[in-house]
Amino acid sequence: MNTQSIQAAEMPVVVDVDSVSKRFVIQKNKSLKERLLNPRRSVTHRQDFWALRDVSLQIRAGETIGLIGPNGSGKSTLLKTLGGIIEPTSGTIRSRGRLAALLELGAGFHPDLTGRENVYLNASILGLSQAQTDELFDEIVEFSGIAEFIDTQVKFYSSGMYVRLAFAVAINVDPDILLVDEVLAVGDEAFQEKCLDKIRRFQEEGRTIILVSHSLEQITKFCTRAVVLGHGHVVFDGPAEEAVSILRAGFESELDSDKARERIARERAREEELKRLHEQLDIVDIVATPENGEILSPGDDLQVEVTLDSRVDFDQWDLMIALVNQLGTTVLATSTHVTGSRNVPVGGNFKVRFTIPDLSLGSGTYTVNATFYDGKRREISRAESLGSFEVTAGAESIGPVYSKVVSTIQDEPEAGS
Repeated sequence: MNTQSIQAAEMPVVVDVDSVSKRFVIQKNKSLKERLLNPRRSVTHRQDFWALRDVSLQIRAGETIGLIGPNGSGKSTLLKTLGGIIEPTSGTIRSRGRLAALLELGAGFHPDLTGRENVYLNASILGLSQAQTDELFDEIVEFSGIAEFIDTQVKFYSSGMYVRLAFAVAINVDPDILLVDEVLAVGDEAFQEKCLDKIRRFQEEGRTIILVSHSLEQITKFCTRAVVLGHGHVVFDGPAEEAVSILRAGFESELDSDKARERIARERAREEELKRLHEQLDIVDIVATPENGEILSPGDDLQVEVTLDSRVDFDQWDLMIALVNQLGTTVLATSTHVTGSRNVPVGGNFKVRFTIPDLSLGSGTYTVNATFYDGKRREISRAESLGSFEVTAGAESIGPVYSKVVSTIQDEPEAGS
């Protein structure tokens, strides 16, 4: 048992799930009218669906737990029972400490209330007084990044604005346990990274996080433990990397079957190969330098310098860079291959410099992503959101590309002239 596991085992249990099952009733009648006119027939057309069957878990303080599994496996249902949104059909759930849940897009928001009013409503549901919410309000709004829309009814919000405000409320009410469903996938890349940074800080503070995500990379990166669900049952409960391997291998109903072991072995071998490849080289830094200093103006040149550290020699390789705007949209991409730099052996510490002439971008903040490939087009290393630079352009055009647009108005000739 590693040190992290030993420390977790010494922490108190903050969530205790004991033999929890949840049943939903599926009506197979064609219409409400048919059910009203034929009540006896309606009973015969009911079918029980067990979303959870005898699930038992103990979660200790400071753990970050990932719930993973295919669609319909019971992940979100389990998270809702943990959050008290739905009652289990049988079994018990005990928790200690303040719990905040971010389960569904706009869950708990009243569409006819403004963002400000919904902040106070949600905070009160989570146990905060009005005075406490007053103290946190500015911090919540600042984190959400939608201050100019805070007094607008939330029914006019976009999906991204819903997520921003809901997450801002959930993480600023000082929860001991945070429940997070797949909603983070709705936000833009910059906001997702902001949320993940907050989750990292929560982990450092020893808070408990229970996370549902289809991003298996997030599970292995953030979770100390993962639970694989299948058809409402716990298929596996243990180290995150092993759980991900089992899910990717397409787990069988019997984990000790020969077929399951072979799939898991193949998946682990593939992951070991990827790990070996990723250890060959690091993208150390990216620096983007506008021609005339810190601010890029339309028509200026931009120089992007990527510093790399390779532990092996590469005879054939390709380095791709992409300029990305604040919305996460790639506005320009290029690589050493397409610009003519091919078959140049590299190794150790080296730099690659791209010069992008006459670049005309719209105003805003941009970052640079870089990806290094070997001669077989296998991804060796990736770095994102580095090399930040600012662009200031005129108001003649709006969008990722700037052009000094000129408009003219021509009078229509009079009839008979």
